[in-house]
Amino acid sequence: MGLKDSQLSDGEEIRLEMHTHWKALIQPLLTLVVLVAVVVAAAMLTRDSDQAGWITLVVGVVAFLLAVVGVLLPLWRWRSTHYVFTNRRVSHRYGLLTKHGRDIPIYRINDVAVEKGLLDRMLGCGTLIISDATDKAGMELTDVPHVEQVQVELQNLLFAADDGSDDGEWPPTEPRRRR
Repeated sequence: MGLKDSQLSDGEEIRLEMHTHWKALIQPLLTLVVLVAVVVAAAMLTRDSDQAGWITLVVGVVAFLLAVVGVLLPLWRWRSTHYVFTNRRVSHRYGLLTKHGRDIPIYRINDVAVEKGLLDRMLGCGTLIISDATDKAGMELTDVPHVEQVQVELQNLLFAADDGSDDGEWPPTEPRRRR
């Protein structure tokens, strides 16, 4: 889970919570298939050799080490990356051993853009670029599943917080204006 209940403020509700798109798992899956094929090929090609057991063992150990780096780490990275949208903020949490996170309050967002490459269009994902009204660079959420639906939900959250003034924002320190 990206945000625990204890990390939510009073009245804050989670609207969307997701991992990156499953396309991030394609490369690790292909790596696993290739590594298994290499171990099987090594076993088959050396079966008549006197050193068949040792060769297969060495190839298996190397394949295992490569699988840890090329399969398990990307899977763990995918599993530990969370995008959370609440009625008050957008949150990005990631990290394997050291957890990192960034939140942008909804009222600070001033631009939301979507980028979709050809593969993204075929798989139904994309990159959501959120710009905020601070000196820090905005937030780029890559491989967001159903990115256009997420953008619509984010726009709904933005308009729900709009007070109708010409500045287009409603900071917590500013009183609501009458409509």
